[in-house]
Amino acid sequence: MQASKNKNTDKAEPFYRLSVPKQKTSSEIINEARNVLRTLRTRRPFTPTEDQRRLFGSGSTRAPQNRPPSVFSLHASSFDLAESRPVSGVRLSPLDHKPVLVTCAKDEDSSISLPKPPADAAEVRKVSSARARLFRRTSQGNFLSAKMVSPDQNEEKLDSEEPAMMSNLCRSNDNCLAEQRSYTPFNDENRQLICNERISRSEREDFRKGTAGKFLFQLRGERSVNSDGRFADEEQQFPCDQIKKPGRSSSWPRSTGWKRRVTGLEDETRINESEEEEIFWHIKILPILHELEKKDNIENLCLACTKLYQALNEGNMLGKRFKRRSVLLKTLYKLVDIDSDPLCLKLAKIILAMKVDGKNLLSVCKLAFKICRNEKNDYIIQNDRLLDCLLEVLRTEDLQKSNEALLYCMGAIKFMSGNAVLLNEMVNKGAVEMLLQLMKQINNIKENDTYFSNLGHLLVQLTATLRNLADLPPARRQLICNGAVSELCVALEQRMNAKDVCTYIVRIFSKLSSYNDFCAALADCSRCYDLFLALLNKHQKQQDLVIRIIFILGNLTAKNNQAREQFFKEKGSVNTLISLFQTYRELDLNAQKWYHERGGEGKKRPKHPSEAEDVLIKLIRVLANLSIHPSVGAALAAAHRVVELLVTVLEYKSVDDSEELVISAATAINNLSYYKVKSSAVQDKKLHIAEILLKLLMSNNMDGVVEAVRVFGNLSQYHEICDFIIQKKIYKFMIALLDAKNQDVCFSACGVLLNLTVDKNKRALLMEEGGIGKLVDCLRDFGPADWQLACLICKTLWNYSENITSAASYFGEDTDTLLVLLTSLLDEELALDYSLDRDLRDYNKLYWEREFKPVAEKLLDRIQSHHSFLPTVTITPF
Repeated sequence: MQASKNKNTDKAEPFYRLSVPKQKTSSEIINEARNVLRTLRTRRPFTPTEDQRRLFGSGSTRAPQNRPPSVFSLHASSFDLAESRPVSGVRLSPLDHKPVLVTCAKDEDSSISLPKPPADAAEVRKVSSARARLFRRTSQGNFLSAKMVSPDQNEEKLDSEEPAMMSNLCRSNDNCLAEQRSYTPFNDENRQLICNERISRSEREDFRKGTAGKFLFQLRGERSVNSDGRFADEEQQFPCDQIKKPGRSSSWPRSTGWKRRVTGLEDETRINESEEEEIFWHIKILPILHELEKKDNIENLCLACTKLYQALNEGNMLGKRFKRRSVLLKTLYKLVDIDSDPLCLKLAKIILAMKVDGKNLLSVCKLAFKICRNEKNDYIIQNDRLLDCLLEVLRTEDLQKSNEALLYCMGAIKFMSGNAVLLNEMVNKGAVEMLLQLMKQINNIKENDTYFSNLGHLLVQLTATLRNLADLPPARRQLICNGAVSELCVALEQRMNAKDVCTYIVRIFSKLSSYNDFCAALADCSRCYDLFLALLNKHQKQQDLVIRIIFILGNLTAKNNQAREQFFKEKGSVNTLISLFQTYRELDLNAQKWYHERGGEGKKRPKHPSEAEDVLIKLIRVLANLSIHPSVGAALAAAHRVVELLVTVLEYKSVDDSEELVISAATAINNLSYYKVKSSAVQDKKLHIAEILLKLLMSNNMDGVVEAVRVFGNLSQYHEICDFIIQKKIYKFMIALLDAKNQDVCFSACGVLLNLTVDKNKRALLMEEGGIGKLVDCLRDFGPADWQLACLICKTLWNYSENITSAASYFGEDTDTLLVLLTSLLDEELALDYSLDRDLRDYNKLYWEREFKPVAEKLLDRIQSHHSFLPTVTITPF
């Protein structure tokens, strides 16, 4: 009898919704809290697109007089020809001997005099015309003289067509040759060009068409002849059809594949290369420059520029070592005055490829910037390779020496990043890594450096470009792999006073923190929390900056329990959030007051929240997410100012006008009401909270209703709230919600009813409004799919039937249905769906065994022991 009494006493123990019958481990507490407490989700802050492309956005705080202009005039005079001279790259050594140069065979025995440098302008003109006379000689058939060939090699003389071919070739370019005024270091009286290989008819035809053929040109000095009739030093041959630029097919390479005998005389090698370059210049480049100087229609000029770039690339003449570079660039600079973006695009590409520097680099970068500023030019930019040239500038130019040129170069790239096609091309060309390297260089410049301020302008363009790149998954992966978080945090710390730099960096974090991988990387950067708090305190009224930082903190605290703890432990973190809450609540109240005074009461409310309201939404989200952490949540529940601010939102806002804000505030209060701690602010204000939640509970917004019910589920653990629920007849509303056919709604409503049934005097209320039948229906509808809800229903029925004398008197006509239902749910084969995924099946089985089964068995035993007969009902499998 005593045993039976103990058994009955054990059965009579009531179930509490949130009771803890035994001490749980920390992990169990956290897991349970996650089931009851909820994080909040919200939209990423909206960033409007600029109406037009600018170097600095419309919201820039940089004074116009202290920043480079976005609009400027650009002319041919903007370029400096003096900076276009070629660089030899070779230091010449003094000669130990006097060179002896043979002019022709009949002069071999005559005395040789060394050439002297010209003494006056007339002499300069003579020297300048030497190359022209050399080619005029070839046009007269004297180029391949029989006197130039060894007697033993007469059988290799060229046939009679050869001089004529050369004559035609030179005459076709006669006008181009006459225009040249650049110097040449050797005149035609001191050098001879000798052709050493027979030219076939097909090769001559190739030469007429502009290809190189198989001419072998050689510069000769004084030479000795061996007994076999060959020259002792062996001719250096330059087969023009074999030289190729690495990675490209070319008919006119300058070095690769040449058959040179190493003589140790670097000057002779340079002469040979120079001569080959001269011939290529006259045959390939000059005709195109002649076309450009005509300044014909734009289409022809663009076509000529395309041919010029191809020819320069073919002849390996791009870069700084091209001797006639200044002549070429001067021609191109003159064309800048023509107002045509397609033409200027071609010009910019060639000028950049010529590796200009100084003033010319700045001017051509401005030219590229001007082209890219017009969004209509995106299509022609896609079809050209301007991006390659600009990226090369970023990669090679000195940061301090060319900081202004890099600014406009980076500005042009920023404009390109606004185009989806070009954006993907940037990622494929390694722009992300390149930009991060550039940022690292900028970060190494300290604040006391003279370049620090100017490089801030460049950093604006760089971070704006990274913000656009952050939209692409491959770019996001590259940003993580290349340590973007660390570099961005350094820039943020150094440029705390530069609002536009901070805004772009925060926008990057705002985008990327929405992804788990980047969010984890950011959470691991311990100093980011301190930086974010410093920014919030410094720019408290800068809504566009504040809202994004708060959004980032919301992402971090939604996904990482360590982040919640780390942020909370930062000095002044909660005070900063409270200060922001007060500031933007006042702004929102003033905006609401202004709206009412303007007669907006009857007008339709805006679809999206106001700026101040949006900050409050995201700020409350941070508080709600922080409260998931047990110790942090308990501390916030005791923070009276935090709870007061949340309550004021529910007081002055309606769910119809500010749905997301009101529901967010209710969720945060629900999370804080979970914690039973001493000096709990929620506990102190529980009755006031219950009263203001009535408005939300009776609204037509189902999400708001569910959130209010959740709060009542936690607060109903207190007797005062249970009495309030009875007094305001809220229990009837809870019973009615059991018909909602929604698991979450039923779960929350059942939680309130469970806590009401703890009080013996309130259990009979379940008989009203058909409460028992609705609980049984919920058990049947949702039990097999939600064992937590099934357990909650069984606990409620257990509390309700504590003093049972007859099953029929307590459960009425639902008694038999309940018995059959419990019997079925306790049959493992019928209750558990083994067709589910193994992990899901194991999860369901765990809850079934540990949560539902013990309570259901007790309830079934109690009902059967107080039921007069067993029903004969067919059990339908679930």
